[in-house]
Amino acid sequence: MTAAHVEPLTRRPKNQLTRAPRKWQSGALLIIFVSFLAATVWSWTYIDMTLSTLFGGFEELWNLITYMFPPNFDNLPKVIEATIETIWMAVIGTTLSVLISIPLAFFAARNTTPNPVVFATARGVITLARAVPTLVLAAIMTWPLGIGPLPGILALAIHSIGMIGKLFTEAIENTEAMSREAVSSTGAGKWQTILATIVPQITPSCIGTALYRLDINLRESAILGFVGAGGVGFVIQMELRGLDYQRAISAVSVIFVTITIIEVIAARLRASIIGDNLSAPTTPTKRTLARERRDQRLLIDAVTTRRLTPPWTYERTLRATAGVTFLAVLVFALVTIEMPLISAFGLFDEVVASFGSLYPPDFTTAGPELWQGIRETIAIGFTATTLGLVLAIPLGILSARNIMFNRAIYSVTRLFLLALRGLPELIVAVLFVAAMGLGPVPGTLALTLGTATFMAKLIGDALEEVSPVPREAVLATGASRTQEFFTSVIPQALPTLVSQTLYMLDVNLRSSTVLGIIGGGGIGFLLLSAIRVLEEQTVGAIIIVIFVIVYAIELLGSFVRWIVE
Repeated sequence: MTAAHVEPLTRRPKNQLTRAPRKWQSGALLIIFVSFLAATVWSWTYIDMTLSTLFGGFEELWNLITYMFPPNFDNLPKVIEATIETIWMAVIGTTLSVLISIPLAFFAARNTTPNPVVFATARGVITLARAVPTLVLAAIMTWPLGIGPLPGILALAIHSIGMIGKLFTEAIENTEAMSREAVSSTGAGKWQTILATIVPQITPSCIGTALYRLDINLRESAILGFVGAGGVGFVIQMELRGLDYQRAISAVSVIFVTITIIEVIAARLRASIIGDNLSAPTTPTKRTLARERRDQRLLIDAVTTRRLTPPWTYERTLRATAGVTFLAVLVFALVTIEMPLISAFGLFDEVVASFGSLYPPDFTTAGPELWQGIRETIAIGFTATTLGLVLAIPLGILSARNIMFNRAIYSVTRLFLLALRGLPELIVAVLFVAAMGLGPVPGTLALTLGTATFMAKLIGDALEEVSPVPREAVLATGASRTQEFFTSVIPQALPTLVSQTLYMLDVNLRSSTVLGIIGGGGIGFLLLSAIRVLEEQTVGAIIIVIFVIVYAIELLGSFVRWIVE
C-alpha cells in the first residue's frame, strides 16, 4: 500500500474510525435480535398464521381482483370529484402542518431552543402528534366538526407534525456551526444568526421533506372517508358495502393513477431540490446533454460577469415553476373545497373539548377486550414487519442500480415497486378482508405487502448510498461480486437497514391499530366501536396504550441506532 493510500486513513476523524463494538454492545444487540425473533414467532402463532393461509390469502385476493374486472366507470364523475377533494385535503393538510412544524422545530432543536422547558414541551408535542394514527384523529374530529373534509384536513395536519417536525428538528441540529459562530462574532443577534445561517442550510431538505409528506398524506387522505372525513375513501367504502366490486375497482384505479403520477412528480422535484444525482438517468440523452451544456454556459457567464443573482438554469426554472404552481393549487383548493373555512375557527373550543373528554382514561369498561386487541395489534405489527422484510430484501437489491448493473432489471423493479406503492394500505386491507373474511390474517397480509414495497425502496436507497471506495478495494483483491457485496456493501448499509426495520415496526404498530376499522383485526374494531357510541374515556385509554407501545419502540430504535453507529 502506498503512502497516498495510507495518509487519508491517518487523517480520518476519530469518530469515523471503524471499530469493533464493545462487549456489552454486542450482548445488547444479541438480546434485542433474539427478542425480535421470539416476538415474531409468538406473533405468528398468536394470529394463527400458517404457510397455507399466507399463500392462500394472496391467491384469494387475486381471485377477487379478477372478479372485479372489467371495471364499471359509470360512477366516474363522482369518483373524480371525490379524488379532487382528496388531493385538496392532502395539499391543505400538508401546508398547515409545515407552517406549524417550522416554529416547533426551532423550539425542539438543541442548538436553537430558548430554554429546556420549551425544548421538552416542543419535543413532547412532536412525539404525541406522531403516536396517534391519522384515521383515529379523523374519527375523533368528526364529533365536533361533523362529516366532511375539515376533520380529515385537521387530522392530516396534526399527525404530519410528528414526522415533519421531527425531520425539521434533525435538519436544524445537523447544520454546520462555524458559519453561525462567524455571523455571531459580527454582533448579530440570535434570530438574525438563525435567519442568516441555519435557514439557508435547511431549506432544501425541508422542502424535500414537505414534498415527501405530501406524497404520504395523499395516500392517507384517500382512506379517511372510511370514518366520514371526506375523500374518495367514502366512495370506495360504499361500493364495497353494496358488493358492487366493478365500481369499487374503478374508484381504486382512479386514486391509484393519481397517487402514482403525483409520486413521480414529487420524487423528481425532491431530487432537483436536494441535488440527488442518482435520480438522473445512467446514460444521459441528447436532450439532457444539451440542457447541461446550456446550464454550464449560463453559470460561466454569471461568474465572469459577476452577477449578483443566480442564472435561470433548467433546474432553477423547474423549482420556481413548481413553487408557483403549488401556491396556485393551494389557493384554488381553499376556494373550491366544500368546508366552512371561516366558521371553523369558532369550533376550536369544541375540538379542544372533544380531546379533553378523552381523559381521565377508562381502562375498565372494555375489560379483557382491550388487552386482547392490543396483543393482536402487536402480533400483526411484528408478523407484517418480518414477512415484509423477507420480501423487501431481494426487491431492494434488485432495485439498487449500483448493485444490479443490468439497467433493465433495476428499472423494472423500481417501476413494479412504484406501482404497488400507489395503493393505500387500508384499501389493500379492505380487498384482503373482502377476499378472505374478517380477522387478523388479511390485515397482516395487507401490511406485509405495504411493508415490502416501502422497505424495498428504503433498502435500495441505502445500498445506493454506500461508499464505492471499500468496494473497489475488495474487488482489487480478486474477490467476486458476491464476496464484495457481503464484505463491503452489507457492513456499510447494515446500520441504516437496522434503523429502517425498527422504523417500519413503529409504523406497522400504528397502522395495525386501525385495521380493525375494516375488519382486519387488532384494537381498531374496539376503538371504532368506542368512538361510535361516544365512550370518550375508553378511547382515551386505547390511545394511551397505543402511545406507550409506539414510544417504547421508538426509544428502542434510538438505542439500537446509537449502538450500531
